[in-house]
Amino acid sequence: MTVYIDPPTWPGHGQMWSHLVSDVSYEELHAFAASIGCPPRAFERDHYDVPSHRYGDAVAAGAVQVSSREVVELLTMAGLRRRKGSP
Repeated sequence: MTVYIDPPTWPGHGQMWSHLVSDVSYEELHAFAASIGCPPRAFERDHYDVPSHRYGDAVAAGAVQVSSREVVELLTMAGLRRRKGSP
């Protein structure tokens, strides 16, 4: 199981956020997210939003650190990218 996380550089709700993604399946992503305590409400279209204070937990659990650009590339290459407004 390999999941990926970008640096917490996305502002929102008074804190910074990362994106947690899989390049294999949403099932893999959901299982990993649950294993580190991400609530289902943190899932948005094709990724989980992870607050900066949980970034280290994700990396310690095995998430591979990549750039934000790589997150988009991984999702696109895997056919898992869902843009805003997509079903």
